[in-house]
Amino acid sequence: MPRHAYVSAGRHAHRASPHYISAKFPSAAALSCPRCVRGQETREFLNMSEMKPSDAAAADDSGEKDWAAAKAFFDNLKTKTPRPPKPQYAVTIAVSSRTLFNLVAERKIYEEEGLEKYVAHQLEHESEPLKPGAAFPFVKALMNVNARLRELYPDSEELFDIVLMTNNHAQVGVRLINSINHYGLTIERFCMTGGESPIGYLKAYMTNLYLSKDSEKVTEAIEEGIAAATMFMPSTETQLSDTQLRVAFDGDAVLFSDESEIIVKQHGLDTFFEHEKEFENKPLAQGPLKCFLEALGKLQRKFYAKNERMNCPIRTYLVTARSAASSGARVLKTLRSWGLEIDEALFLAGAPKGPLLQKIRPHIYFDDQMFHIEGAKELGTISAHVPYGIGQKYHKGKLIEQPAKKE
Repeated sequence: MPRHAYVSAGRHAHRASPHYISAKFPSAAALSCPRCVRGQETREFLNMSEMKPSDAAAADDSGEKDWAAAKAFFDNLKTKTPRPPKPQYAVTIAVSSRTLFNLVAERKIYEEEGLEKYVAHQLEHESEPLKPGAAFPFVKALMNVNARLRELYPDSEELFDIVLMTNNHAQVGVRLINSINHYGLTIERFCMTGGESPIGYLKAYMTNLYLSKDSEKVTEAIEEGIAAATMFMPSTETQLSDTQLRVAFDGDAVLFSDESEIIVKQHGLDTFFEHEKEFENKPLAQGPLKCFLEALGKLQRKFYAKNERMNCPIRTYLVTARSAASSGARVLKTLRSWGLEIDEALFLAGAPKGPLLQKIRPHIYFDDQMFHIEGAKELGTISAHVPYGIGQKYHKGKLIEQPAKKE
């Protein structure tokens, strides 16, 4: 079983089918820890290669010794630059170059004048740092959390690890490196695929979350079972916290599956309220971003263990259109059944989310419906669209008409 949050049932699976839901989302207990899932993946790989248990143990020991030797070598080198954590313990965030930096002008050159002109432009301007993009404040906030963790746990490998995942050509890498160094970002792992899709590398980099400007790549990543979202720059700039990472999530089709949203869309609110009341004590299936919330919670607990709960540099928010009295209990009980906490839960009963998000000022807000994304970014919120679930077929509650297929 891969490390990711759930097992994809394939892009052609029927979303409304219970068999689809159960296949796509195994039990929360089975997937409660992404590191345990990695261990399962390792065991499956060893079985496939028909290695003997003694050989497997020897290979694992050899890998551990190689890592320990490399770490010891680098530990003896004097440097003020924090080294990236061991991948199997890290919370790995993969960001594309177009989310980390503002490459709108460069993208226009690529689309209008072609690849060669684009590469030539980047080489000509490689000493000029790129401007920050949508994911830039989020990355800075991750670095702040790492700094706090290193103060409390100097030898811990449980940190955020940021990977630049881009289909740019290696020739462009120098400008990206120069820009990263200009802003003092701690990004040591790069993946530049020279025009090919980087999605195939996400699992190899043990990615917990992938952020991109390319909605097709994001959809592909989600179908591969990797938490992913398409990022959008806000219409206005907002001052964000320098000391606390703030992450806001929608509920249905983001943290949870779209099973309840299917009922709303197909049968209306009254049926939905009855359904949620009847199944109040049955946990919702997990959605594409559940595993990322779980990773955040794991790092939060490290601060709680040091009596730093009130000074924790990570804060999470649930911002849902659900009504509290009519359908909120199932959501909270689901989180409890997963062993997860949410710092603040906001039930809006259908009211616009933008004004509340404007008050929260998150570094990133995840939602599956574009009209919520549009409303949020108009009021200055950095938003990330999760293209998953039945909500992709609707806009502002109305079914999107699909073009007739040509015979």
